[in-house]
Amino acid sequence: MIKTMSLVAVSMRRVLLTVLLALGCTMWLGAQEDASEGAGSTGGRSVTLIAIDGAIGPATADFLARGIATAAENNAALVVIEMDTPGGLDSSMREIIQAILNSPVPVATFVSPQGARAASAGTYILYASHIAAMAPATNLGAATPVAIGGSGGAPAAPAAEDEQDEAEDTDSEPESAADEPAESDVPELATAMERKAVNDAVAYIRSLAELRGRNADWAERAVRLAESLSSQAALEENVIDLVAEDLADLLQQLDGWELEIDGQDVTLATAGLLFERIEPDWRTQFLQVISNPTVAYMLMLLGIYGLIFEGYNPGAIVPGVVGAIAMLLALFSFQILPINYAGLALILLGIILMFAEFLV
Repeated sequence: MIKTMSLVAVSMRRVLLTVLLALGCTMWLGAQEDASEGAGSTGGRSVTLIAIDGAIGPATADFLARGIATAAENNAALVVIEMDTPGGLDSSMREIIQAILNSPVPVATFVSPQGARAASAGTYILYASHIAAMAPATNLGAATPVAIGGSGGAPAAPAAEDEQDEAEDTDSEPESAADEPAESDVPELATAMERKAVNDAVAYIRSLAELRGRNADWAERAVRLAESLSSQAALEENVIDLVAEDLADLLQQLDGWELEIDGQDVTLATAGLLFERIEPDWRTQFLQVISNPTVAYMLMLLGIYGLIFEGYNPGAIVPGVVGAIAMLLALFSFQILPINYAGLALILLGIILMFAEFLV
């Protein structure tokens, strides 16, 4: 019985080592690959189509940046980002926006299909694009920055004012000297942090609006007050450039569209062009799953408790290895570790455990 359990433990350790090395090699070697594997050249100018569906994380940012670079290499006439997102990480959003702003190919962000949304980070991406388009029955906005596991900055201001009014109404009531610092200092610290995040987001989205000649005042309200607009209202408010039924209608309306790229006037000729869709490979799909905020938070908890359990029970091995893997994946998901470093860390951890296995 004891011998059987020992064999099972050895087998589990070896399985974990195999999984660990496979994950590390996938993340590290896969990061060196070119996005051109997912797209073939059509032999002429075409429209590169990249889809963003779901929360925006480091995997999405990497996939989109590589897709834009591939479009430039293939001399594409236009890049269309078909977007449906509830938002995502600020760092990933800024990475995507930098790729759009530095793109030599015009980028059109299209909130589609009908019923889709460009909430939070999606609103910033829409404002940064050379062309902002939406399908009917879609919406954008609610761009207030929200901390992971916390609340946004904008709603705190009315709450603070309400508390101040209540304090003025009850000013005659006696308070102890020990209670005054706790009630005044803590909310001030939280409000200052919230104002810092909100003001930074406002300045960022206003700069994008001014760059593209769009409604900067509404953009600020979307951040401070979490306002949202439907596609038709966004068109009337000069938040977007056009409303299109589908991708074919989008290309038809963009034919002859004039815009500026790197200080030069460019006229789009999209009539008759074919779409060249860049599909995410299995590696990107896997990284998108683990970089989902909910999954990333669960990985962080699993990593913490796995390492704690290993600390209380040295030699258990499985909780420690699982916890270490989960922790590294969570650090990548929160974009604390770049994908190259996360993959390299997993490979190094696997090598260390292999050496430990020989000693055991």
